[in-house]
Amino acid sequence: MPRLICLLVALCLAACGALDSAPDPAPTLSITYPAMPRNLTEGRVSRVVDGDTADILVNGERWRVRMLGMDTPESVAQDRPVECFGRAAAARARQLLEGQTVYLERDTSQDDRDRFGRHLRFVWFSDGRLFNLQMIAEGYAFEYTYRGNAHKYQRQFRSAQEEARRALRGLWSPDTCNGERRPE
Repeated sequence: MPRLICLLVALCLAACGALDSAPDPAPTLSITYPAMPRNLTEGRVSRVVDGDTADILVNGERWRVRMLGMDTPESVAQDRPVECFGRAAAARARQLLEGQTVYLERDTSQDDRDRFGRHLRFVWFSDGRLFNLQMIAEGYAFEYTYRGNAHKYQRQFRSAQEEARRALRGLWSPDTCNGERRPE
């Protein structure tokens, strides 16, 4: 009998831990992805830093990649508080990306790297899904245009954001952030 109780307690604790760290399942969405370009740079995600940044191994070299055209609420910035939905966005990015083989697309209308030396890229899955667009459509990220310099998929990203906002999905829900950037 004591073994059974210990087993039940262990299962309950494991389930509670999983509930704390895993995001809610993604809503069923109909996302229209642009055509995946050819000749992209292949890499394997080794670590998700937060919702819009990951370490990706490219030909044995670690690239810190900042995803283009999207911005997630802060979850790890040392000089800023965790923002509303930041942890959820980071958890969703981990769920989608960690350990995955991905394909990186450079947008020649944007810089190759940002001021922190991170590679600026769109991130594709082998099945033709565009991670950046998916995060926006699911309500985990905002469309982000750097200094008014339109990126390649700006129109699609803005459309997906507007749909997420209308559907009150993710960070647009009045039960979470209502689209506002505020400390958690």
